[in-house]
Amino acid sequence: MKYTEEHDWLRIEGDVVIVGITEYATEQLGDVVFVELPEPGTHVSNGDEVVVIESVKAASGISAMYDGEIIAVNEALVDAPNLVNEDPTGAAWFFSIRLADMAILDSLMDEAAYKDMIA
Repeated sequence: MKYTEEHDWLRIEGDVVIVGITEYATEQLGDVVFVELPEPGTHVSNGDEVVVIESVKAASGISAMYDGEIIAVNEALVDAPNLVNEDPTGAAWFFSIRLADMAILDSLMDEAAYKDMIA
């Protein structure tokens, strides 16, 4: 997996990338009560807000650090946003995306670098 400074994780599966938020991010947010997901087929660009997350503490979001097309979304989060707190790096993925340029992943942190950042 790769990690961003904004506490997103990205899991590479062939030419598709699955995106979610880290356990650290969920601890900072508190109990997640609402998730708004993009529509599959949406094209996103670097800087676009892709997901809206609301918790008892704050509203937050996932912004794209890449260009690509949303392939699928995790509809389970709409009805059960608490999954984000229960299994942030597993069942609570937000969306999958086909990146315009997979090389962007080379600039992201690996797990060791991410752990150093949050330490």
